[in-house]
Amino acid sequence: MLKIIVAATSIAIAAPVLFSPPVVAQPSQAAQPAALSAEVRQDVVAKLSSALRKRYVFPDTGEQAAVRIAAALAAGEYEGLDHAAFAARLNSDVAAIALDKHLNVGWLGGPPPGQPGEAVAMPRMEAGVVGADKLAEGIGYIEVVAFPPPQAFKPALDRAMAGLAGSKALIIDVRRNSGGSPPSVAYLVSYLLAADTRVHINDIVSRTPGTTDFTRASSYSEPTPVSFASVPVYVLTSSRTFSGGEELAYDVKSLRRATLVGELTGGGANPTGGVPLGNGFVAQIPFGRAENPITKTNWEGSGVDPDVEVPSADALRVALERLGHKPVATVAEASQQQVFAPRSTALPGTENAMRLLAVGFASGRPDYSAMSSQFAGVTRQQIEQLHSLFEPLGDIRSVTFAGPGAAGGDTYDVVFANGTLRMSVMLGPDGKIAGSMINPAAPAR
Repeated sequence: MLKIIVAATSIAIAAPVLFSPPVVAQPSQAAQPAALSAEVRQDVVAKLSSALRKRYVFPDTGEQAAVRIAAALAAGEYEGLDHAAFAARLNSDVAAIALDKHLNVGWLGGPPPGQPGEAVAMPRMEAGVVGADKLAEGIGYIEVVAFPPPQAFKPALDRAMAGLAGSKALIIDVRRNSGGSPPSVAYLVSYLLAADTRVHINDIVSRTPGTTDFTRASSYSEPTPVSFASVPVYVLTSSRTFSGGEELAYDVKSLRRATLVGELTGGGANPTGGVPLGNGFVAQIPFGRAENPITKTNWEGSGVDPDVEVPSADALRVALERLGHKPVATVAEASQQQVFAPRSTALPGTENAMRLLAVGFASGRPDYSAMSSQFAGVTRQQIEQLHSLFEPLGDIRSVTFAGPGAAGGDTYDVVFANGTLRMSVMLGPDGKIAGSMINPAAPAR
């Protein structure tokens, strides 16, 4: 499902993340942009070249990619391309130089570049947590499909893990996990480590824009309400496990704290951020790299190897068998008690915030005072595209709560006079709007 995230760095409003935000698919009722002109191509290439030179985590590679697309433009290789074809060609050209799965170029009117797991329908979740179950033989099971910022992730994870307290073994399923915030990954790892020792889990080495200087942000373990430090842990992986999901697998493998069962993961380790290029084009430019304190490297390009390699569909069965449980393929077959499910009621204030956004986007004059400063800044950059998306939809006819949002907050199915969208909205601690995700409405599974 195609989405737009109106935030600077994917679902993490103020922290680096380890997966790329998807882009918006315009509903059929919305007016399509005018034909691509030479001036637009020149402007987009100039902005992309500048972003690659100033922001990309590897300055020499960013320079090489910038030179390549400038040369292609000068040679007329982009002439005659429409918006979608131009975005695809730019994406291909920079990817050929960088070989970075988090670096991509997209157009807000078309599908995003391919990402591991993009064809997999996301289940109903609360802040990335799908569910937690007590299985026979004292085994606990939890599925985590995303790592939103800690302020959203911690409360949901704490509720789920509290329900699994006392388990004799733990299975963490990240086969559908597409990534998220490194501090949230570190918090889940903390549940598996002794509380009396502060453990260095991961670093993000980030480039200071426009320079060749770098800063380092470290993630450490922290106390958790309950602990699984003394029990066997299995982590289930797939080829679709990507970015922050891979970090979890890499962290616990490096710490020798879990057995990985499943498939080689996707191979994306560079945190990324959105850069508007104008005219509906947007780039995701990785600004940093992960660095494990034990291995001094990461999983970029190589993925994380499982300890027990089996098809991902068989990973749960194999893990259960190794733990002495009857080998079944699904949690539904193995569960004796579900101890966590996503909440079924909306948070106070999210529906009003969603309506405020929709009306503001449609008018082209949103209430920036109701937004966090960062969200307001990114909205200003994207308001032209947002206005062109919302204005043709007309008035809101109905709003239905669809469940918690993947990044925190809530998701609603919104029926307009001329179309339907699924909108998520996240509120900050001060009650201001901190982020939003928009995509054509589809039922969660």
